[in-house]
Amino acid sequence: MKTIAIFTGLSGFLAVALGAFGAHGLRASVSPEMLGVWQTAVLYQMFHALVLLAIVLAGSAQPLPLLKKAAWLLMAGTLLFSGSLYVLVLSGIRALGMVTPVGGVLFMLGWLLLSFALVQWVARSRKED
Repeated sequence: MKTIAIFTGLSGFLAVALGAFGAHGLRASVSPEMLGVWQTAVLYQMFHALVLLAIVLAGSAQPLPLLKKAAWLLMAGTLLFSGSLYVLVLSGIRALGMVTPVGGVLFMLGWLLLSFALVQWVARSRKED
């Protein structure tokens, strides 16, 4: 969980920094459409940083392999989804848009695994009561 915790903190930090950069540094140099793409990347990165934070906290209380697997999928999704959108906006290389859906699929798989992990977490919590 240590690597996941580090990624979580850095991802949240970068979401704030890249959001500010998009709002202040990119406004004059990219189209409104590309600025919207940038903001989508920031939004998804921040949402998933918060989910990863919950996973780290839950995993600290009750280590579950599925929590860790879900976190790794969400981290890979962040890198591919948000990362490809950031690079697309900065470089203008439209072909990078083909990577973005792979990140989206990883997000969905991560959420699916997280749902199974949460069921396990609740079941274990009830056994301890």
